[in-house]
Amino acid sequence: MSRRGWVLFVVMGVLWGLPYLLIRVSVREVSPAFLVLVRTAGGALLLAPFVARRGVLAPLLAHWKPLVAYTVAELCVPWWLLFTAEKKVSSSLAGLLVAAVPIAGAVIARATGSDRLDRRRAAGLLLGLVGVAALVGFDVGRSDLLAASSFLVIVTGYALGPWILARHLSAVPGPSVVIASLVLCAIVYAPLAVLQRPTAALSASALASMAGLAVVCTAVAFIAFFALIAEVGPMRATVITYINPAVAVVLGVTVLGEKFGPMTAVGFAAILGGSVLATGSLRPQRRRPEPLASEPLCPEPVRPGRPAVSDRARGARPSGRQAGPSSGPAEVRDRPRGAVSPLGPRQ
Repeated sequence: MSRRGWVLFVVMGVLWGLPYLLIRVSVREVSPAFLVLVRTAGGALLLAPFVARRGVLAPLLAHWKPLVAYTVAELCVPWWLLFTAEKKVSSSLAGLLVAAVPIAGAVIARATGSDRLDRRRAAGLLLGLVGVAALVGFDVGRSDLLAASSFLVIVTGYALGPWILARHLSAVPGPSVVIASLVLCAIVYAPLAVLQRPTAALSASALASMAGLAVVCTAVAFIAFFALIAEVGPMRATVITYINPAVAVVLGVTVLGEKFGPMTAVGFAAILGGSVLATGSLRPQRRRPEPLASEPLCPEPVRPGRPAVSDRARGARPSGRQAGPSSGPAEVRDRPRGAVSPLGPRQ
């Protein structure tokens, strides 16, 4: 990876590990619905010039149904539940529980038939569940158990969003999907946010946290993320999933004084280890070697006393289509033209 790629990788790890701290500070003074509106509307306004300059909003009109489904799964439901849960649970615990998203993604891939589950991935799922149980069982009190259980819906939504994106929105540029989903989510929460708007003056820390969520953790983060994709590719870019929880824990412990006990470390390691195992690439299945096109499937039997003569010796042309100068390997000829990454084409 290039130096620029490493810089973007570190920046993204910080930008998407920071929101848990800012959410924890913000929800002390504002409602979750109001905070959702601030983050989505602010991020959309800041990203609008970046997306409009590329002229990539037109393709969304033909994909409005999966766009709505993606918005609900990735933003509307998870963000409100996450903001509500952080009224009860610590920011570091929230970051650790969200680290189970790759595990939920592996379950969705198996359930939808888009991927299979071997022993290693099954072990990863089991290890991840053990890690979640360790965190919830030892770091969550009885009064916070309902808030912690909402992370099951949160991580499912975060995992379902990319599946919808890859299955139904792969032909749409990633930046246009992001800004459209932010706008839709802002429209949904606007009425409730107006009803639950703050009635007292907000502290400087709350104002700074809300501004940071909209500007730094949404607008700047998405711009940096698309730059990271263009630099290292979509597969390597997703590795930041394993960095964000560590950043969330460090910030929660150092800034807010949250505790980090031995069972927290055990649960964190189990979740990350399970995510790595559950999302690792599968070994390719062994295939029986196929006969060459130039050789007959059923060779002509050799008569006694007469040597075998091949097609080439007879001067016959080999069977099957003969490759000309314009033809290439089968996997190149059969590849669909215009295919793009689920996260959009490389810029």
